[in-house]
Amino acid sequence: MSLNDVSVVLVHGAWADGSSWAKVIAPLAADGIRVVAAPLPLTAFRDDVAALDRTLERVTGPIVLVGHAYAGAVIAATRDEKVKGLAYVAALAPDEGETVADVFYRSEPHPQAPKLVPDKHGLIYLPVSAFAATFAQNAAAGELAVLAAVQRPIAPACITVALDRPLWKDRPTWFLVAEEDRMIIHENQRFMAQRMKARVRAHPVDHAPMVTAPSVVVDVIREAIAEVVAG
Repeated sequence: MSLNDVSVVLVHGAWADGSSWAKVIAPLAADGIRVVAAPLPLTAFRDDVAALDRTLERVTGPIVLVGHAYAGAVIAATRDEKVKGLAYVAALAPDEGETVADVFYRSEPHPQAPKLVPDKHGLIYLPVSAFAATFAQNAAAGELAVLAAVQRPIAPACITVALDRPLWKDRPTWFLVAEEDRMIIHENQRFMAQRMKARVRAHPVDHAPMVTAPSVVVDVIREAIAEVVAG
């Protein structure tokens, strides 16, 4: 098996879409690696898992599955046998019986973390000001404008469902700890990564390193691919 036999499936978190992975997709594709960004509806946890599974059905061969933030829970809920490794990017990793909310709120939030409440339609949007203050404080103005413009709201039904046995208990895992994260504080990320027995790679990056430090994310994904190839 070679690097080009492994596919990478990237899964966005809350308040984002597949375009958030653009700077990660380009260098991987330049290396001849097949990359797909899975779109999540963010309407309910089971809806998101089903959407991911539909994407995985379209991908052949061994897969490295990569999740950012909320998507860490989603990638651990698939049962697709083609998935050979999981990479977490500043992500949430509930254990069996836990919800996303359980792990998100397990510690005190960052002082600049936004207050999150559903709107009259029951959807949670990130305040536009929070993109620069908390979500991606290291991003350029143009990048912040795009992030705010394409944000997808998340429904409470995504974060209140208890998980079954997570796939990270049965696959090799990598975890990029974002040391400057203001959405999911790094101590919380380290707790989850250590509980998973993941290979931890910590860097002084914000909550959206796929936008603000894409080379760091690409390096972690390449490391995962190399281990899958080595068997």
